[in-house]
Amino acid sequence: MSDTRQSDRTPRPIHPGTRIGHVHLKVADIQRALDFYCGVLGFELVQRMGEEAAFISAGGYHHHIGLNTWASKGGKPPAPHHTGLFHMAILYPERAALADALLRLRDHGVRLEGASDHGVSEALYLSDPDGNGIELYWDRPEADWPRLPNGELDMVTEPLDLADLLSSLKTAHEAAA
Repeated sequence: MSDTRQSDRTPRPIHPGTRIGHVHLKVADIQRALDFYCGVLGFELVQRMGEEAAFISAGGYHHHIGLNTWASKGGKPPAPHHTGLFHMAILYPERAALADALLRLRDHGVRLEGASDHGVSEALYLSDPDGNGIELYWDRPEADWPRLPNGELDMVTEPLDLADLLSSLKTAHEAAA
């Protein structure tokens, strides 16, 4: 066996087609979680396992999000300043779809914790009823991403103009007409 240390090896990049397939969240109450993820965000219930677990998706996929109470039924949200999931990010295919998500949140009285323009993307930040952080976002076309002269990304965190985001719904409806 070789005595080569990990730090002496050149790291190999992961396959570029690799994606995050799904996230599985511990929740305190399955129905409350389903009311939020399906009732507010619009995910579809794929399978429910009583009061212990549920699997939800967009577009008929087997599941994008798993919800379970196996080790968390009746539990409390994680305490601030502890390790754990910062947020999961849900990628929308276009700007108008993110604007629709903003309307859903407003219609259900869900408070945003932030809204940012990152140059490469626009994002809405919130928490689910169990305190799990969520980022709802869409990516701008890669050709529009801000770059430094050396080609490196030049991402930023600027305030997102929510009124302008919502105007993309009108534009999308006009284009469809």
